[in-house]
Amino acid sequence: MRYQTLFTACIPLGCLLQSGCSIVSPVPLWELAKTTGMAAAAVIPYGGSEASNTVYHLHAPFRQLCIEFNPDSAVTDVVPALQIELRKHRVESRVYEPGTITDECGVWLRYVASIVWDVPPMSGTYKPYVSNAALTLQASNGAVLSSSQYELGTAFGMGKWASTQSKLAPVVTALLTGFQN
Repeated sequence: MRYQTLFTACIPLGCLLQSGCSIVSPVPLWELAKTTGMAAAAVIPYGGSEASNTVYHLHAPFRQLCIEFNPDSAVTDVVPALQIELRKHRVESRVYEPGTITDECGVWLRYVASIVWDVPPMSGTYKPYVSNAALTLQASNGAVLSSSQYELGTAFGMGKWASTQSKLAPVVTALLTGFQN
């Protein structure tokens, strides 16, 4: 619905941005449609995301967890994005190498994320973006507390060029609360 409102708001803006030539064009509505389409094509790839396939098991609340660094994940900004979102939920975190055993960690966050390379709108160079990510919270004994994931929507590439943090924000919320947007 947000995009529909944004799209509707772009129509008057498109009218204002038209050059004088299009006012005398035999088809001014066609000129308006082209401008609106260009605006929508530039905005839609940066849209929001949502969590999916969330599984949540009731467990005791916690205020700190350990993140197991995944060296196989090619996404460099996943851990900082996770830590920022966890802090928003008042959960502190520390990052450890895989296989680390410590008594400090009652809860572990494990993740997998993938990237794809493509050319963003109005750019001529390839850039990576997160195409999917899966997060799992586990107790120190290995029991799964919750899991959730992000997958790039196929409709119009919604959210394709959004930041990693904005893609993971609803997934972290679902992971900690059990509620999907």
